[in-house]
Amino acid sequence: MKAKNKWLSIAMALCLLAPVIIAITSQVSDPLFAQDADTGAVEMAEQPAAPVEDEGVSVEMFTVNNVWMMVSTFLVFIMHLGFAMIESGLTQAKNTVNILFKNTMIIAIGLLTYALLGFNLMYPGDFNIIGDGILGFAGLGISTDAAGITSAYSEGYTYWTDFLFQGMFAATAATIVSGAVAERVKLGSFIIFSVIYVAIAYPIIGSWKWGLGWLDAAGFQDFAGSTLVHSVGGWGALAGVILLGPRVGKYLPGGGIKPIMGHAMPLATIGMFLLWLGWFGFNGGSVLSADPGLVSYVLVTTSLAAASGIVGATVLATIITKKPDLSMALNGSLAGLVGITAGADAVGVGASVIIGILAGILVVISVMLLDKLKLDDPVGAISVHLTCGIWGTLATGIGWFRLDAEWILGAQFLGVISAAALAFPFALLLFFLLKVSLGIRVDRDEELKGLDIGEHGQEAYSGFQIFDVT
Repeated sequence: MKAKNKWLSIAMALCLLAPVIIAITSQVSDPLFAQDADTGAVEMAEQPAAPVEDEGVSVEMFTVNNVWMMVSTFLVFIMHLGFAMIESGLTQAKNTVNILFKNTMIIAIGLLTYALLGFNLMYPGDFNIIGDGILGFAGLGISTDAAGITSAYSEGYTYWTDFLFQGMFAATAATIVSGAVAERVKLGSFIIFSVIYVAIAYPIIGSWKWGLGWLDAAGFQDFAGSTLVHSVGGWGALAGVILLGPRVGKYLPGGGIKPIMGHAMPLATIGMFLLWLGWFGFNGGSVLSADPGLVSYVLVTTSLAAASGIVGATVLATIITKKPDLSMALNGSLAGLVGITAGADAVGVGASVIIGILAGILVVISVMLLDKLKLDDPVGAISVHLTCGIWGTLATGIGWFRLDAEWILGAQFLGVISAAALAFPFALLLFFLLKVSLGIRVDRDEELKGLDIGEHGQEAYSGFQIFDVT
């Protein structure tokens, strides 16, 4: 058996080395790079052109752009089903209804708070909570007309498409928190936290870059939200985990760690693939047009990072545990996706593979480190979204990875620190106030019986018998 494990580890290590070698060599053979025949020097070829603000967009191009942005919106919407599946699959059956309910409420919270408040906080415009009529849409410094065209931000699609696409992003921050605090958080307290965090913290931090604020002026780059979405959610998740404490029986008196297994790995796997599918809209839609060169390029870097994340996480987990771990492979994919999100348009194809592999390795290390610190995250949300969100943001600043070879690590570090400086204290204070007022954790008996019965009086699986061994 030991020999078998040894050869398995060697095989996995070779699997890891192969894409690294390919990635490094592809930086030279990449079609984005050209080699001078006389000198042998490698120069960057013409990059896919970023969308520019046109003086006037044709009716045909406007329609194509708007359709692509709506399709991207649908794909990001599907991500919420992916989050619900992977979160429920990686947790115990007795908490499934609770997790599905939270994920259903989050999309409602995200859209409604974004309509009432978040959109106007995030983008330049006349701030108002309740404006003309019932909902105060005034984002981007324009007033809506019959066509609803966003001339101040993009002539490529309508004002309403822009709102819906950005609103789908807003809900994601609370979804990240949901997974980390699963199986012991009070439903009412979690909903209150989500409403306030998504309505205020997320759009304010987003406005610093995407609203053309001070981080944008400082040169900070975050294409689709490694920091502005994922690490903002990750900081909120970390604050919740610290104040909630671990699940009953997770950490043993002698310092041991008792694994609490998820009840449905098929659900978790479906969730991962739904999230990967949705990321085509998350990153592809962030081009903010249907530009064929840039959209297709972004989808390639996104997919290669996800695939590399699987390899990196699987290899390291197998070396450590001697057996390939499906949950680590699933989170490795998400780690790669989060890692590439900040620079999907700015890094080379080979660099996207390296970023993905390192994200996969980092997610395994982070999961194990958090367990050592007795920070109980049932689904690995902090490791995927915070650890790899920070990595992806910093990786975007590494000149060796970038298509323009420019080093912007200072600006990237500033963005990471700035987001942390608001998001973490905000979430920590909010959770603390809820803890001392309403309480944030269910009692021990309810936790052992399951939140489905305690919070909802329902079971996810009819006739399911709970066998608690805690």
